[in-house]
Amino acid sequence: MEKLYHTIIVGGGVAGMTAALYLKRAGKDVIILEKEAPGGQITRTATIENYPGIQKIDGPELAMNMYEQVIALGVEFSFQEVVDIKVEEGRFTVKTVTTEVKGQNVILALGRNPKKLGIKNEQKLSGKGISWCAICDGPLYKNKKVAVIGGGRAALEEALYLSKMCSNVSLIHRRDEFRAENSIIEEVKSVDNIKWIVPDQVVEFIEKEGKLDRIKLESGKEILIDGCFEFIGQEPSTTFCQGLDVLDEEGYIIVNKNYETKIKNLYAGGDCIKKELYQIVTATADGAMIAEEILKK
Repeated sequence: MEKLYHTIIVGGGVAGMTAALYLKRAGKDVIILEKEAPGGQITRTATIENYPGIQKIDGPELAMNMYEQVIALGVEFSFQEVVDIKVEEGRFTVKTVTTEVKGQNVILALGRNPKKLGIKNEQKLSGKGISWCAICDGPLYKNKKVAVIGGGRAALEEALYLSKMCSNVSLIHRRDEFRAENSIIEEVKSVDNIKWIVPDQVVEFIEKEGKLDRIKLESGKEILIDGCFEFIGQEPSTTFCQGLDVLDEEGYIIVNKNYETKIKNLYAGGDCIKKELYQIVTATADGAMIAEEILKK
């Protein structure tokens, strides 16, 4: 007989793992389907200093701590990419690249992916000088020149991280104001090898021998660099959900106050829903609340 899970969680980030933790502790049969490494966005974060109870921790370390916690409880964690979800007679069939998983409830904890500039040679030079993850690729540019594009907290944090290993960091933002706390702005300003280039923006990536060689700015200036890191925002990872008719115009999943979509027993939380604050603490809260809503039934 084909197995029917109590809850299928699509996405092994903070919200997904928190929901699994609560459901498994309540004795429910849970599976997490995740196409990449456990932890989602926090695996691409160098240092976390605003998670209550922990003064300072690396993102990948916190992600692994969460992963080991749910595995120790007996949560099934399967590394598979979900491509579709079908609802039939009150039951869900979640289709992955290789198989199908059936369950009574589904939680979509899909997170977000980095936005791209959409300019010349960006796609071509992805992985060949252009990156969206400083903690993943920063060590490749030790003692080299790099650029960071963006004006939010993430861009400033990654510029600080890169400044510790790279000879020079050019911080490029299209405005002369940054969307981050004054404390981190002042910290970045105090670092000698971070150069501010504002207001300006990159309009073209220029290659040489198949790798990124320099960037061209709107001002007309060209800067020789070895690597470029983009942090210009995030967009929800909800492409495969389009057939469910639960997305808003920006691709975020629409839920009610109980985190349930218009499809009964289909829930969503974490960074794939629209909310005021996208932080680890709000993702854990979402996961816990969704689990409690399911357990009430």
